[in-house]
Parts: sequence; structure tokens; C-alpha cells
Amino acid sequence: MNPAVRAVVRMAIQMHGEAFVIFNGYDGMYQNKIHRMKWHDVGGVINQGGTFIGTARCMMFMKREGRKVAVRNLLAHGIDHLIVIGGDGSLTGAHLLYSEWPELVKEIVEDEKSLPRDASRVPISPSALELHGHLSVVGLVGSIDNDLVGTDMTIGADSALNSIIRAVDALSSTAASHQREFVVEVMGRNCGWLALFGAMAAGADWVFIPEHPAAKDWKTSMCSIVKKGKEMGRRSSIVIIAEGARDEEGNKITSEEVKAALDAIGCDTRITILGHVQRGGAPTASDRIISTLLGIKAVELAFKEEKLTEPILLGTKGNEIIQIPLKKCLDRNAQLVKLLKGGQYDTVMQERGGNFKETYAIFRTLTSINPPQHTNSEKRTAVLHVGACCPGMNTAVRAIVRLGMMAGHAMFGIRNGFTGLVQRHIMPLNWMSVNGWAREAGARLGTRRVAPNEDYAAIVQCLEEYKLRNLVLVGGWDAYVAAANLWKLRETHPYLKKMSILMIPASISNNLPCTEVCIGCDTAVNNVVEAVDKIKQSAVSSSKVFVVEVMGTGGYLTAMTALATGADKIYIPEEPMTLETLQADIDQLSRSFKEHEESSSLVINNEASSKVFTTPILAALFENESNGLFEVRTASLGHLQQGGPPSAHDRTFAIQLASSAISFLEASQPEDPQSGALGLLGGDIRVTSMDEMIQEMNFVKRSTTQKWWLQLVPFVSYVTHCKLALPHSHSSEDVRVLELGETPPLDIKNPTHQ
Repeated sequence: MNPAVRAVVRMAIQMHGEAFVIFNGYDGMYQNKIHRMKWHDVGGVINQGGTFIGTARCMMFMKREGRKVAVRNLLAHGIDHLIVIGGDGSLTGAHLLYSEWPELVKEIVEDEKSLPRDASRVPISPSALELHGHLSVVGLVGSIDNDLVGTDMTIGADSALNSIIRAVDALSSTAASHQREFVVEVMGRNCGWLALFGAMAAGADWVFIPEHPAAKDWKTSMCSIVKKGKEMGRRSSIVIIAEGARDEEGNKITSEEVKAALDAIGCDTRITILGHVQRGGAPTASDRIISTLLGIKAVELAFKEEKLTEPILLGTKGNEIIQIPLKKCLDRNAQLVKLLKGGQYDTVMQERGGNFKETYAIFRTLTSINPPQHTNSEKRTAVLHVGACCPGMNTAVRAIVRLGMMAGHAMFGIRNGFTGLVQRHIMPLNWMSVNGWAREAGARLGTRRVAPNEDYAAIVQCLEEYKLRNLVLVGGWDAYVAAANLWKLRETHPYLKKMSILMIPASISNNLPCTEVCIGCDTAVNNVVEAVDKIKQSAVSSSKVFVVEVMGTGGYLTAMTALATGADKIYIPEEPMTLETLQADIDQLSRSFKEHEESSSLVINNEASSKVFTTPILAALFENESNGLFEVRTASLGHLQQGGPPSAHDRTFAIQLASSAISFLEASQPEDPQSGALGLLGGDIRVTSMDEMIQEMNFVKRSTTQKWWLQLVPFVSYVTHCKLALPHSHSSEDVRVLELGETPPLDIKNPTHQ
């Protein structure tokens, strides 16, 4: 929530407005704990968990007289734009306040005429009804449960999910060591999003969620899965249960009940209730970025020249910010709770959106451990990595192997890319071959870059020798180059016409064609953000400028890191540096330290931003021109950006791509095999043809020609430098009205560079 508050305050100031915060929610509104904020009042909060302005329930606000007091307090400060960051209750309160506002303002103006003068009370002018007779309300959903209809992700959900998988990863280690079973209880009274996605990302073996009540014989089914896993060599099992889980008869299922069932078959079971651990800790990069962008958009929307005719909710669909009538969202959410209580679970699963129903089906398949005993000779499928290593590769391979086996494929793994294929380093993979890979860092199959003189004839010979009909490449730019070359060789190598070649994007640079995001880039951004947070802490009160160098073919990693850390300046290959721009940046730094008494500043430089102005050169320039105002330090993060366990997003995204890959191969006919590149486009996973993929590749710059994220770069300066010069005119086109159930367009609408 803090990044959203920061963005709202600073964007309001940028747009010549006054920014106020209300401490402790509606209770603070009632008790007049309303404070005007300055630019630097929200400095240093972007990496803090929770909310520094507090939140609290208010019984008085539930009464009309209490809301009348709250409205008077708002009028006393001249406030008639309200941006509410919270869950269903907070947003419902905001909508109620909006509906009563004109009448309450009128009553307050009338009451003022008969009240005696009181020096301690700010008088309300008779013109208040004319000046502040309309309340603009924009809502941002802050909820770790991700339970509000109308948005793919709520603020806080990604952070909570990552807290869960970190805890389960840690438990998995001790569970395997001691050959124990663990029952992990997570939050979610009426929504099982955290439990389901946490179970899938952590590689759990069973999950209980409110949307899919357990069958009467759930104890038998669960214990059968656990016993079969032990027989196959699994040393431990993890069961995740949402706090609102029930069976088909409506009986609550408790962690103790699950433990008793497992203990009855001889398991040594432990219970871990994560509780409020899920709500704490620093927000993830994704939550910081989403919060910042939503906060900026909320102010733009509230400050439109045309008054909002109804309260609006801002949400996300894929990589697009969408605008939805708040009342419709609240009504749909209330209806969803009724459907859940009424037992209409299939409808609830579908209404959850975000592929909730499909994700549950995928999870059940991945944990069934009962693959067909016989495979189809036409379904010989191999998976390999090509290009640089990145987090999430193992997760993808595990899902491809298990889902492929369930579809009757004979699965093979190729070690060390095409080099390994030519050397016949190919092996059959079974269910247990990939056990535990969901959470592992690196690439267990190994990976190699494709050399420019790769012997493609030898590659085709090996493919034919092993009678492979499907080839799934999980990798980066070099994988796409290799696939493009193989595609072009079909006429000279007829066997390639009998094969399907499928690309799954995995790159921390997020530079691949036919997808908006790649496996691995979310983990990389989080790795960099975590390091930069520590660097910023070391620079507090020391008058230092830190120039941090990050990796990446292209500036995606740099730009996202800047948004998530509050960097003051970024340098990326897509925006070439000149002496003039550097001089302007040095002048800006000097002014900040001189006029605003800055204690530190952060510059993020992409390793490929310039062959001349490298990180050491930039640091030397800044130091030379500092005039003693600040010192300069550098930090090159290097390969730590590629390491570590994959994030929750990268794990779930890898599994969803794997599922789509097997579905695509299943739909492809043996007599007419299809090939293509999988990716996330417009919020949906799609397959793009090989010809279109090749057209989108810039072989010189080793990058896609479509870089949607470039339109987010201006936002970096919006909330780091106070310019007081941003125009109002573009705001009406930035966010469009989206009717519930409508599919948004692919292109993201964002303001141009200012």
C-alpha cells in the first residue's frame, strides 16, 4: 500500500494539487486525522511493508451521523477527491460516502447557519455546496486474498503469495530431511487464491480451497496420493489448506483433521499456520510497480476536467490498467459470496477469473501421480534449454514432463542444449525424474548458447535418429534464433516438416518476441530490488550517489527496477545517452542535494546502455561535477540477477505456459504438425506462428521489435522529481471504461514522454 500512497501524493503535487492523507482509515476521517503532505513526506516508504498511514475499523462511520462528521472534516480541508486503497469493506464505505455526499454537504451548510462561532472549528462556507457538491471517488484494491472481481491482481497479493512459497520452500527442506508430511494453513476465508496458487508454485501435493469443497472421501483420496508418492520414492508431502476450506456437506476442514488423517496411515505430520506472516514484509517488485502505476492513474482520473459520474475502480488486465464502475465490482463480489454459500461452486470458480478454474485443473493433473502406462509412438516429445540460464526453467520442465506424460507422451530431456543433442546426451524422463524441480533455481538439464556455425544438419539427424516428433525449447534469444534457423531449413531437411517445434520464453531480459513477459524476469527484478534496497539503506544520511549496473539485453530490467525502488534516473539502450542529457542529469543531481538537502540518490544503468559512457565513466563524471555536494559509489550486481529460487509469478507462469504447450501439441495433427511461440499477449496465453515470430525479431539488437514497457519509462520521473509541469490533457485517454466481462485490447494506453 505504501508505494500507492507515495504515487498518489507525488502525482497530485505534480498536477498542481494538494495531497492529504487520512491516518487510520475511516476512523481518522471521523476524528479529523487529516494531514497535508509534502513531496518528501513520502520519501523512503516504497520498500516498507504495511501502510505508514495506518488502517482501522470505525464503528461510528457505519452510522449516518458518523459519516456526516467525516464529510465535515473533509470539507474543512477542501477535499472533494477521494482515493481509497483497501478491500471490499473500505471500497463499500467509499461508495456509500459518495452516494450520501450531496445531501450531507447540504445538511452541513444548513447546520452551519445555526451553529455558534467556535474558534476551534473551521467554519464551512455557504458556497461549499457549490464548490464541493460532488465527490470524485477512485478505488484501488488492497487485498492479499486477490478476491475482488474485475481485476487480475490486487495490491498485496503477490507479496503474500511469495511469503507463502518462501515458507513452504523452507518447510520442504526439513520435511524431506526427516521424511515428514506438513500441513500448511494459509489465509482465505471465502477465496482460495492464495492456497491454490501457493500450492501450485510450491509443488505441494494436495490443496483444500473454499471454491472446490472436498468430496466425502477426501481423506481416502488424499492419503492414497501421499502413499503412492512414498512408494515412488518421494520423501515428504506438503498439504496446503485455506482457512475457509469445507467439504461437500459444508463442514469445516481443519488442519488438525488433515493431520489426523495422515497420521492414521503412518505419517509423521506437522502443522504450520502461517497467519499474519503473509501480510508482513517488504512488498515485492510487482506489488510496488502495480501500486505505483495505479496510484498515478488514480490521480490523473480524479483530476480530469470532466467530473466522474460514478465511483471508479482501477484494476489490471494483463499489463493494462483498466477502469471499472466500482458499484458493479462490489455487487458482483457480493453475489459471488452468495453463490459460494449457495453451493454453486463451478460458477464461483469461473467467476474468479485469472484462469482460476484452469489452474485448479492443472494442479490436480500435476499431483495425480498416475500417468498412463502406455505412450503413443507419435508422441515422442523432447525438452531442452538454449541460451542463458534463468529462474523458472526447472519449473517449466517439471510441468511439461508431467503434463505430457498424462497426455500419453513419451518424454525426453536433452542435456546442455543442442550441443548435448548432437553428443546424444538425451534421456527418458518419468514422473519422479522431475520431483522437487518446481522450486529449484538454475537449469537441471543444463543449457548452452547456440554458436553461429551450429551444425544444423547434425541436429536434424539426431532428431530423426531418436524419432522425436515434438521439440519444446525453454530458453532465451539463442533458442529463438535456433528455432528460426530450423524453421527455414524445412525444405532441405524434410524430417523437420514432420515435427512440431514450440518455444517457451525464458529470459531475465524480457527481450523475446511474441510475449509481453518471460519466465525469469520477475525473479530477476526482485533480486535486483532486494539488492538495491540494501544499497539505499547503506547510503542513508551519507550524501552519496549510487550508480547501480544491471544486466539485460534491453532496458526492461532497468526500468522495472527503477519503478520498484524509486530510482532517480535510469540509462537504457533504447534511449541513447548524450553529453547534453548527462549534463542535465548532473545539474538535476546538484540541485537536489543543494536545494532539497538530499541524503542519497540512486541511478540505475543498464550494462548495454552505452559503449562509451560505462558505469565507471558515469561515476567519474558525476564525482567530478559534484562540487563536493555528494560522493559517488558504484555497484555491479552481476549474475546474482540470474540466481535464486524462482518467484511465485515465474513458477505459476511457467506452469501455465507448459500446460498451454501440451494442449497445443495435442491439438496439432500428426499429418500436419504445427509450430509456434508461446507467450502472454493481452492477458492471455497465445501461440504465434513461426513466420510471425521471425518477423518480430531484431537479429542485430538481439531483441523483439515490440517493447510495450517503454511507455512506462516516463513514470520513473513522475514520482521521483517534482516538476509541477505535467499536463492534464492526456489523462482522459489513459484509462478506458471496461464493462465487466469485456476483453480489453492488447495495446497499453499510457502517456507520452513528458
